[in-house]
Amino acid sequence: MVIKLVIGLGNPGKSYATMRHNLGYRVVDRLSENPLLKAGLYKPSDVFMNSSGIPVAALARKKGLKPEEILVVCDDFSIPLGSLRIRLQGSSGGHNGLDSILSSLSTQGIPRLRMGIGPVPEGRDPADFVLESFRSEEKHKAEEMIDLAAKAVETALEEGIETAMNRYNKREVAG
Repeated sequence: MVIKLVIGLGNPGKSYATMRHNLGYRVVDRLSENPLLKAGLYKPSDVFMNSSGIPVAALARKKGLKPEEILVVCDDFSIPLGSLRIRLQGSSGGHNGLDSILSSLSTQGIPRLRMGIGPVPEGRDPADFVLESFRSEEKHKAEEMIDLAAKAVETALEEGIETAMNRYNKREVAG
């Protein structure tokens, strides 16, 4: 199946722009710099991440897209900072934005690229952790991961998602 739409998850507004939870938006922004991209890009920026399934499902219906033609890009605190994981399907893994999309499209068969932001420091609430900006010593690694994720998406679009999985899964930026 060919990916026809790339969804970047995040929260709307400038106050959220640099937070860990907005990596999906940042990858879509990076991809938008490529005029040859062969897929649509979308940031559900009219709603907060936890409600993103509603506009994503509406857009999928409007464009006549199947769930497997949509690639969701999001953060994941259970993956180490700088690592990528691409999957064709599966559960939300506790990610509320991804859960909203899976629920709204009534399937777990939606490809996703998860970007590591973890681990959550011991004793910290994950909900608070994802709404923090990267610490100064993490920023370079986060920027490299955004670049790597954009390359992984471009690979998925040009060579297929399986090739992207083989090339980028569990790959970590040096930082």
